[in-house]
Amino acid sequence: MHRHAYDSQCVAEERRHTLATSAIRNPKLTLAALALGTFAIGTGEFGSNGIIQLIASDLDVSVPVATYPITAYAFGVMLGSPAITLLAARVNRRTLLLGLIALFLIGNTLSALAPNITLLVAFRFVTGSVQGAFFGAGAVVAAYTYGPGKGGKAFATVMGGLTVATIAGSPLGTFVGQHAGWRVMYATVVAVGVLAGAALVAWLPRTDDLRGSSLTGELGALRRRGVWLMVTVAALGISSIFAVYTFIGPFITDAARRSASLIPVALAVFGLGMAVGNQVGGRIADEYENRGLLWGYGGALAFLVLIGAAGDNLLVLLPCLFAVGATMMLAIPTIQVRLTSFAPDAPTLMGTLNLAALNLANCLGAIGGAIALDAGWGTLSTVWPGFLLTTVGLLLYVMTVARAKPAPVPARA
Repeated sequence: MHRHAYDSQCVAEERRHTLATSAIRNPKLTLAALALGTFAIGTGEFGSNGIIQLIASDLDVSVPVATYPITAYAFGVMLGSPAITLLAARVNRRTLLLGLIALFLIGNTLSALAPNITLLVAFRFVTGSVQGAFFGAGAVVAAYTYGPGKGGKAFATVMGGLTVATIAGSPLGTFVGQHAGWRVMYATVVAVGVLAGAALVAWLPRTDDLRGSSLTGELGALRRRGVWLMVTVAALGISSIFAVYTFIGPFITDAARRSASLIPVALAVFGLGMAVGNQVGGRIADEYENRGLLWGYGGALAFLVLIGAAGDNLLVLLPCLFAVGATMMLAIPTIQVRLTSFAPDAPTLMGTLNLAALNLANCLGAIGGAIALDAGWGTLSTVWPGFLLTTVGLLLYVMTVARAKPAPVPARA
């Protein structure tokens, strides 16, 4: 079944959009600026994982304590981003994006200068607060650039910068941190952020079509059952990504018994899978209502079983890492489109909640995997909590959300 219940509006919207988007001087550069922004954000987020030991040594804390800034960043995305999105409900999306990239630069600059772990935790929370709001507002601008009926492709474009960060940005950030210090890593992220900010200033359209909405409308979206069901489906289902990604290092060295030098290769393979799945998922989300999520979650479950059963063989492990990244990312644009269908009058907030759900999934997957390891079930056992959570998310979607009708589309949505 085609996913749009409001196809009759699309012709009129296309005509309006053709006139309205005259404010966009070069659509490709607008989209590139948004992707560069999410690349900078992703590099700062994922690059932090590779410098934990350096932070611990320099600030004279234990390694577990050195993970607190990463946890604080995740809480910034889950709590700070929705708060910023609601407070800035009436702000034009161009203005909001420029303000967010400025806050991103401030947060990372302060992180590079943090004299102790307490302030570093605070600065990472502030920096994390940017992420979800930026993705939400960026998805609105991308959707405006693409035109009606392209919400999945728009969100995939914004997510594209994040997937590239997993392939190139994170390894580069880790390399810089290891050879020049963790503070220089954050300074490098600032430099990339400055480039992104300049691109956003130059190429984001200036138009009242990107004006914000009322705070009442945004809050009204939070009262809709479908929104919270989709957030739950996302948080549960996507957790299997992090039940794998978090433990790629032990998979290579302990399970497959290979050199640690292969870990960056495995991370890059996983990132390539995410990039491919994201692009394909954007197209599927715009054409089909449910298939992206059903295929994504279902495919991921199959490959999780393969990793759990035969992941000690590198020839099995590497293709499965690619496949898990691809199948899980296949689902994420559909999650965004379905979220927006339940609250079409609050698209920025829906993008923010999507990213908040993904960060909650990060926590769930990592915690589930750690519990399996602590129980002595073996290195590859981390996939089974992810398998369980994704199964619950898939069943919840099929039973409650898959056939739910979208909300009526407001004239401005």
